[in-house]
Amino acid sequence: MTAPTAQLPDVTVGRPAPAVRQQRRPLRPGRIVLHTFLILTCLVWLIPLLWTIYTSLRPYSDTAQYGYVSIAHKLNFGNYVSAWQGADLPKYFWNTIIVTVPAVVFTLLLSSFLAFVVSRYSWWFNLSLLMLFTAGNLLPQQVIITPLYKLYQLIPLPTWMAESGQMYNSYWGIILIHVAFQMGFCTFVLSNYMKTVPHELTEAAMVDGASVWRQFWQIIMPLTRPALGALATLQFIWVYNDFFWAVVLMPTGETRTITAALSNLKGLYFTDNNLIAAGALIAAVPTLIVYLVLQRQFINGLTLGSTKN
Repeated sequence: MTAPTAQLPDVTVGRPAPAVRQQRRPLRPGRIVLHTFLILTCLVWLIPLLWTIYTSLRPYSDTAQYGYVSIAHKLNFGNYVSAWQGADLPKYFWNTIIVTVPAVVFTLLLSSFLAFVVSRYSWWFNLSLLMLFTAGNLLPQQVIITPLYKLYQLIPLPTWMAESGQMYNSYWGIILIHVAFQMGFCTFVLSNYMKTVPHELTEAAMVDGASVWRQFWQIIMPLTRPALGALATLQFIWVYNDFFWAVVLMPTGETRTITAALSNLKGLYFTDNNLIAAGALIAAVPTLIVYLVLQRQFINGLTLGSTKN
């Protein structure tokens, strides 16, 4: 007597398994309101940019005849050519790089020094020093215009560092003021990130005979690369877009940065807003390039701690 055999289900060879249909989540009123709010917020942020691009492509004769709030009858890149050639933008781009790159490098380097000391060592002035640097961000920059102006006129510099022979009207003056104001924010961010690095790493390195400099440069700094990338992107944009100090501390037009040099496109009795819009968009290109290059590090720095394993 043979044992009954189990019957297998009839499966057609080669036929793909039926796809599992995903049930769509029903649209709730709260979700509709959220998406509507997000769309409106995006439009509020994009409309000024899109309107600037639209204005920069219109000749002045077109807006003078039909008005700025009208449908364009002619679009071209003539304003971009005029802004590039008429305002001598390549020279001012170079002036901006001379100020921005050293300011960002010095700010991140000095802030990482201070953040390392504050986060890895315990001493009586530890927290007070961090609070002092952080509180510097709360000081309005306009408050120190007069004393800083007088101070910069009294500080001499060698002629090879500044043609004016003083801190005023020199690249070093703008670089130092940016470093002074940006160090507080960078120190606060880096110190909080360095506190998340396990102390066992530096303790093990210390047991192996690593010096303090080697602990900082070969252990801590590589681990803080995402935070440094995010800060480098933000600092470059902030320093590059500075207009206040570029106007106050750089009275000479030949040494001004790109944001202050855009005022050269403005006449004494006549202002071509289409031309200024084109110049402003040209000036914004380097910040876009820096963001695209450091996009991965920037996003990683912003999303640190958002997920847990």
